[in-house]
Amino acid sequence: MQQISRMLMKLFQRARLEKPGQVDPRAAEFTLSLLAAMYDRSGTGYVKTRSAAAALISLSGDTLLAKYRAFFQFYAVPDGKATLITHSALRSLLTDLNQIPAIVGEGCTLSCVEIAIHDCFHGVLNAAVVEEKFLSWLRSEPAVLLWLPTCYRLSVTEMVSHQARCR
Repeated sequence: MQQISRMLMKLFQRARLEKPGQVDPRAAEFTLSLLAAMYDRSGTGYVKTRSAAAALISLSGDTLLAKYRAFFQFYAVPDGKATLITHSALRSLLTDLNQIPAIVGEGCTLSCVEIAIHDCFHGVLNAAVVEEKFLSWLRSEPAVLLWLPTCYRLSVTEMVSHQARCR
């Protein structure tokens, strides 16, 4: 948690410089508390860096495709010339991401994760999938992650302005 805390302090310090007045001075503290609530429920003081990264990526303001690619980078394993997502890596990713809606009582069951893994690997003869197959599956908006594109769309619409006047 100390390592993640230092990283968050640097991250939000840079964000405050780039967007003065738009970043709460306690953003790092709040984010660390959120990560601890999601990934350290027993209070051990330990959170996997990869889990924290998945949460930060999913909650970032980046595009969905950029988020999906970042997930692949963090969870895929090298296999000779290719980098692949295995069943266990995908299970870890989905379990980590499921902690985000779970914090507000909207998480899914373990069977949802297993169904999603089965869907991702549907028609795949190998024990792992390449990035393009992984991205294609995520673009199909699997039910287990439906909250992610929904939140993204909501955040994008917040920035929309139009010239129409309402009465």
